[in-house]
Amino acid sequence: MTTLTPASRRIGPLEALGSALFLASRNVGKLWKSPGAILDVTLQPLLMLFLFTLLFSGAIGGGDRDGYLQQLVPGLMVFSPLYVTIGTGVALCTDISKGFFDRLRSLPIARSAPLAGVVIGDVARYVVSVAVVLGVGMLMGFRVHTNPLAVLASVGLMIAFGLCACWMAILAGIMLDAPASVPGVLIGAVMPLSFGSNVFAAADSMPGWVQAWVNINPVTLLTDVNRALLLGEGEVTGPLLGGLAWMAGLVLVFFPLSMRAYRRRLGK
Repeated sequence: MTTLTPASRRIGPLEALGSALFLASRNVGKLWKSPGAILDVTLQPLLMLFLFTLLFSGAIGGGDRDGYLQQLVPGLMVFSPLYVTIGTGVALCTDISKGFFDRLRSLPIARSAPLAGVVIGDVARYVVSVAVVLGVGMLMGFRVHTNPLAVLASVGLMIAFGLCACWMAILAGIMLDAPASVPGVLIGAVMPLSFGSNVFAAADSMPGWVQAWVNINPVTLLTDVNRALLLGEGEVTGPLLGGLAWMAGLVLVFFPLSMRAYRRRLGK
């Protein structure tokens, strides 16, 4: 009879989930204990909120600052979790390069637990970033014209979007050797998605060839959903189905690529 060592015995699903949740709590603890970590998930979206509302609303919004703010906040709630994923990639690359994941390999936990812990732990980062954008926007004059259930649906959809988009960042964090190189790569994906959308300017104000991308951009689709949920303007079903299709596509493409890169990087 062969005796399994603690590191090689079979790990059950519930035990694997417990390990992932424990490692996720480590990431959440970093967020609450470090002011810098909270700034990391809130500073850039808030800068966008202040800059575009206070400086550019006159040019883009036709001088109607309040009206522009009403359109901007739902869009920045989409931009916020997308931007937060950059920090996910940096943190993952840092842990791998410092040998943290190698040390976890000697523990009796599931092979997928460290990566699952990163993803689950990021939920708190998405919640904070979206809530801060919405809260500060309301302090500046943004008003919800629907109901609390619609707000909860909006926040939940944004968290789900972050969980799907984060696999792009995870792939970059695994494949790149230096944490400092991760933001440059991910910004190349985040910027076309965020600025090539209707978050900051209406699609019909852009050249025709740009509108072709803007109209199918997942950030545009989810912004339309958010505006419908928070402002009661526009259709929900069509943009929501398009956004969900994009979210599923991101997972279907980047999840298997990330898992393959993860196994290769850590020799599993």
